Amino acid sequence: MNRNQVLPQVQLSSKPSALKRVDFCVPQSYKGSGFWGISELPRLAKEASTVVAGDGFNWALETHFEDSPGSEPHQAMDWGFQGWLHLICQRCLQDCAVDLTEKRRFILVATEEEADAYPPEDEEQEPLVVSQHFNLLETIEDEVLLSLPLIPKHPEGFCESYASVFGEGADEGGSDERENPFNVLKNMKKN
Repeated sequence: MNRNQVLPQVQLSSKPSALKRVDFCVPQSYKGSGFWGISELPRLAKEASTVVAGDGFNWALETHFEDSPGSEPHQAMDWGFQGWLHLICQRCLQDCAVDLTEKRRFILVATEEEADAYPPEDEEQEPLVVSQHFNLLETIEDEVLLSLPLIPKHPEGFCESYASVFGEGADEGGSDERENPFNVLKNMKKN
């Protein structure tokens, strides 16, 4: 590729079906953005506790070629998303909306060997093996799934207290002494 050559930029469709086969092997750059509802991302929909109209993600993607000293320019992909979905709060076990925002940069490579040779200490960008029939939708869905919190929970102070959820402390006038559950076993031993 000639370093002074101006490459065409292709506008990506925001339809999920159009992103299932993107040819990253041709010397052109891509740009796209849009909104995907949770229902358009089936693996993510399985993780959601409920799907409310309007739940989903705004996304934007752009690729460009960067010069690399001593070799051909390599293609970089900047993309990000911002959105929300509903998960079960692990503190109160109620539904909670979780906001997710992510920005990433990938260096597009043609083979696994190139990806393995990429310096692992570069935390700003990581290699992504692409092809002529690259499923961009699946890759983005993978990244959204990876950004889900391990333990989803409401912000501090938004959950009901533990006692009210599980019914403890509800009877103020009750006795403070509880019956020992092993008394039944003790009585069995006597017989």
